[in-house]
Amino acid sequence: MLFNRQNLEEFGFVGWLPFADVRSSACPTTGGVYVATYSGGNPTEFTDKSRGGWFKGQDPSVAPAVLAVNWVDDAEVVYIGMSGQLRRALRLFADFGAGEAISHWGGRLIWQLPDVSKLLVAWKETPGQVPKVAKAELLGLFRQTYGKPPFANDPDLLGR
Repeated sequence: MLFNRQNLEEFGFVGWLPFADVRSSACPTTGGVYVATYSGGNPTEFTDKSRGGWFKGQDPSVAPAVLAVNWVDDAEVVYIGMSGQLRRALRLFADFGAGEAISHWGGRLIWQLPDVSKLLVAWKETPGQVPKVAKAELLGLFRQTYGKPPFANDPDLLGR
C-alpha cells in the first residue's frame, strides 16, 4: 500500500485539514487513528528549531542530521498517531505546533519541516477496534512499504 492521500481516502481516512483549522473543526470525539501528510516534496533542509512548544523547559527540537536520517523519500505520510478521543488529540497536536507548552511530543519532528503550511491531517474512526492496534497495523504496513517508520514516528530509532 502506498501511503498517499488517494489510497488513504480509499482506506477510509477523512478530514484533510491544515493544522491551523483543526482547532475549529468538527473532528470526531471517538477513538481512531490519524495521519499527518506533507505535500512539500523531499526537503533538502529542515529548520534548526522546532515550532513546537517547549514543555517543562524541554526544547522539542531535533538536530537536522537526525531529521535527514529519519526522512522517508516519496512518502506523503510523515506521522501516524492514534487516540481514544481524536478531537482532543488533534487539537493538542495543533496547539503544540502553534508553540503552546503542550506535552504532545509524539510526531514533534513535523514541526521542523521547512513549510508547515503543507501539512494536512486526516483521521479514521475505528469503532470496534482498539486505536492502538489500528495504529500498529498501519505502522506495520508503512514499514513493509518503505522499510522504516514514518518520518516523525520513533525519532530515536534514527531511520531504522
